[in-house]
Amino acid sequence: MTNIAERRCVPCEGGIQALARAAATEMLQYLHESWQLSLDGASIQREFRFIDFLRAMSFANAAAHVANIEDHHPDIEIGWGYCRVRYTTHAIQGLSENDFICAAKLDAIALS
Repeated sequence: MTNIAERRCVPCEGGIQALARAAATEMLQYLHESWQLSLDGASIQREFRFIDFLRAMSFANAAAHVANIEDHHPDIEIGWGYCRVRYTTHAIQGLSENDFICAAKLDAIALS
């Protein structure tokens, strides 16, 4: 598979199956090791740590920019020194490849 962060999201209006837990677990290998698969296998989450609130907020804004470009929106929780991001594909009530594409894009931003 090519660098997943270079891929683009495909619109999902439902009508497809969510990734099975085994497939989601396999897709995790393309992400930073801090991403965690939920117990029900329907979402992935990562906490990004920062030295202050401004950097956490800046990262959250970058995540919002990625969401806008890809038309795939995470749940974001921001506080002093952290930004938690959770991806799921609401239309299918589980994970799709889009979730992993966007997560990889955030990994790339966090490294820069």
